[in-house]
Amino acid sequence: MGNKNEEINYRAHLVAAILFFINQSLYSQQDSIRLKEVVISAYLGDRPVLRLPASVALIDSAQLGKQPGQSLVPVLNTVPGVRMEERSPGSYRLSIRGSLIRSPFGIRNTKIYIDEFPLTNAGGDSYLNLLDMHAIRSIEVLKGPDGSLFGANSGGVVRINPFDRSSDKTYVRIGLGAGSYGMLQQNISLQIKQKKSLISIDEGWQKSDGYRQNSAMDRKFIQLSDRINYNERAQLRLYFFYSELNYETPGGLTLAQFNESPRQARPATKFVPGAIEQKAAIRNRTFFGGVTNESKITDRIKYVLSIFGSQTVFENPFITNYEVREERNSGARSWLEFTNKEEKKVQLKWNIGGEFQELQSRISNYGNRQGIKDTVQASDMVHARQGFVFTRLIADFKNKWITEVSLSYNANQLLFSRSAPIVSEDRKKRLRPEFMPRASASYIVNNLISFRGIVSRGYSPPTLQEIRSSDNTVNTTLQAESGWNYEIGLRLRDKTSRIFWDASAFYYELHEAIVKRVNDLGQDYFVNAGITYQPGIESLLRIEIVKQRSEKFIRGLQLSNAYTFCLFHFGKYATEVANYSGNELTGVPRHVLVTGLTVNFPLNFYFFAQHNYTERIPLNDLNSEYASACNLIQLKAGWQLKMNKRFLLDFSFGVDNLLDKKYSLGNDLNAVGNRYYNAAIPRNYFGRMVIGF
Repeated sequence: MGNKNEEINYRAHLVAAILFFINQSLYSQQDSIRLKEVVISAYLGDRPVLRLPASVALIDSAQLGKQPGQSLVPVLNTVPGVRMEERSPGSYRLSIRGSLIRSPFGIRNTKIYIDEFPLTNAGGDSYLNLLDMHAIRSIEVLKGPDGSLFGANSGGVVRINPFDRSSDKTYVRIGLGAGSYGMLQQNISLQIKQKKSLISIDEGWQKSDGYRQNSAMDRKFIQLSDRINYNERAQLRLYFFYSELNYETPGGLTLAQFNESPRQARPATKFVPGAIEQKAAIRNRTFFGGVTNESKITDRIKYVLSIFGSQTVFENPFITNYEVREERNSGARSWLEFTNKEEKKVQLKWNIGGEFQELQSRISNYGNRQGIKDTVQASDMVHARQGFVFTRLIADFKNKWITEVSLSYNANQLLFSRSAPIVSEDRKKRLRPEFMPRASASYIVNNLISFRGIVSRGYSPPTLQEIRSSDNTVNTTLQAESGWNYEIGLRLRDKTSRIFWDASAFYYELHEAIVKRVNDLGQDYFVNAGITYQPGIESLLRIEIVKQRSEKFIRGLQLSNAYTFCLFHFGKYATEVANYSGNELTGVPRHVLVTGLTVNFPLNFYFFAQHNYTERIPLNDLNSEYASACNLIQLKAGWQLKMNKRFLLDFSFGVDNLLDKKYSLGNDLNAVGNRYYNAAIPRNYFGRMVIGF
């Protein structure tokens, strides 16, 4: 009873504090720093977020810079509706308005782009953990199913911008960082301004010994990008990266093991060896490249063509086997845009385009003899093809009503050919082509407030790793999940642009939801779980409380708050063993509250604090065990020295998990033997220095 009262008091105090800050900001007579107008470029062109009939969030370079810089997890979790986890350093999982139940590791049912190039390959895998955080300039998150322009997905879209849009000058920045548990980090960013081009080179290296046994990580990354304005109406963008990522996987623990010794790796049993003995790890070597040509054929016609490709060698010595994947992915994306004359009362914009990808993957599984490949267990050659065409019409009525209607037609096919242990006939998995419509409208009241409504269909075919999962079988009966999402929302800001609030309420009914199950050997396989009902509320609030003033001790004060409420549950979902109908959706906390505070002081000293409250999380479909609710606090302080606008020196240091909470940042859902828990790092410290010219 005492714990419950403490939780109620905590929430009451937190709500009171937020209301106090809102009240102070509304009635203060001081001038303020104007919050920058948020501009979103993911929807085929730059558009102010207040006028956009979509639920989107922008993470700009300033927000990225506030974080420790070791992982994308804390910054992406500041977006309402987004949950990102890291079971061990380098092992990312991501979901948008959904569950991580499809993701034993990696990212599923979310489409990720780097500029115009899909990082998500034709097999449905997105290797987001290959990227160095310091090579990313901004991130746009499109929430809810958005297949009308971006193809099949049931959760949402993430668009990463590798180009620095805030500067067109030559510069070099060198960063060095260190932290607890052997964390070391180094990165160099070089930008060269030429007459018609802007070349950027980013290099990064990061390593960590990890908190748990068998959880070390090492990543080497280099990125090259170039923007060439070869005439007044055309631009050529080049983008390439190469990444070598190695991280060890300690494996999940039972609750008793987690409480007794959270640092231990998964121990051996009478029947199965442990993670250390098997040298469980993941090694990924990927080269990715793409070229985009954007040209204005006339004042009212624009054409964009992108060609991209990647090559990956992926190795995963696991407890029960040793998997090797050799992947080659290639594709193209192209679209046209037509606009009418600007003097027309109704501004029209029409897009038509398409995207196609093809993946060739050799997947081989061997016995794992203490980290060494043993006898081959299965070997398959897989050809995956994924493509869609889309069209969209936007109508802007006198800068008041904005309506969008869009539609995509999606086709997916997988072809399997097994060569070991015995040669078998080709097997084909072809999903029926599906339409993904989307309709939305936004009403702008007076440039300070706008309302929006959205209806869209989500559709996510099973990925290659779900059809051909770690049990080495090919499950061609697995169906795509699909459903309809209904949403309303509002955005508002005050006249001084000191307050910005974005809120939405949605209801998503997903059919044939894909969930992970685990067999007695600890191998993953996937099944369709019927219907899931997913109503939710999201709120993002930013307030500039104090403006920058030279005579004041506090030179600037900004508060941000992100709140997510999810009442997700299973509909009709029963197996031979149990009936899960009506249970909470596995892996989804009901309440998440993330609050940030930024303070600027004299002499360019600054302070940043972030608090994350996550309510308990159901760990299995039966809802028989939950991960406890958790409060995490992160602090960072620093000092900047700027000289003649040509030299920058930035020192920062901080502490993560200030309260030294014992928690699991990435739970193994529906794990066999109740091994759900992956202990996160306790209280830890970090520091960083940046020199810029």
